[in-house]
Amino acid sequence: MLASVLAVTGCSLFPDKADETEGWSANRLYTEAKDALTGKDYEKAIRYFEILQGRYPFGRYAQQAYLDMAYAYYKFQEPDSAIATLDRFIRTYPRHPFVDYAYYLKGRVNFDRTTGLLDRLFPRDYTKTDRGAALLSFQDFATLVEQFPESKYSDDARKRMAFLRNNLAEYEVHVADYYLRRGAYVAAAGRGRYVLENYATAPAVESAIAIMAQAYINLDMLGLAKDSIRVLRLNYPESSFLPGLDQSLAGV
Repeated sequence: MLASVLAVTGCSLFPDKADETEGWSANRLYTEAKDALTGKDYEKAIRYFEILQGRYPFGRYAQQAYLDMAYAYYKFQEPDSAIATLDRFIRTYPRHPFVDYAYYLKGRVNFDRTTGLLDRLFPRDYTKTDRGAALLSFQDFATLVEQFPESKYSDDARKRMAFLRNNLAEYEVHVADYYLRRGAYVAAAGRGRYVLENYATAPAVESAIAIMAQAYINLDMLGLAKDSIRVLRLNYPESSFLPGLDQSLAGV
């Protein structure tokens, strides 16, 4: 008899756990999500923001939920979800008064991609790693600074861009040096020239010019080598690279 009752009623004797948010207004959902976010319960905050957007897809709460949910994803170590959420916000609300924050947060997410727990415990040389996230972060900050120069986030974005610019230049120098040491002189000179053309204010420019000069010497392109050494001497008269380059050039 019990089996027959269960067959008829299904699982009604053992109902699923009730949704505690059932019947909540948009205001309450948003408030509860913000409280969870403030309390650093990012998983709960994300769940409430998602419910809010699903039930109330229009209105100011849904708009703000995009930004808050993206931040929750960011703090919950879900950078891809954070970026996807911010991209949707920017596409949907390109004229929103807080769209500058969306670009800034995108830049921060990409900026922090390589600074996880292991990196804090075991610091590494970021200039020797893949430059993809750094380029994306630089582009996000550049968009913010170009489109919203007066934004309260722009000053911090400029500082991070300077840091990224120097690291990207160092990355290119590492690659150029790798090519030089392996006899790929054309590639080495090209990388050095790229640094000079794109990161002219970075400290790595000195090394880039020296690599260019040595690559041209090895290629027997003495005119370009002399030009590179002249530029190096003019801009870095005390450069430690000059004696070695002069000796290399004299030995050709």
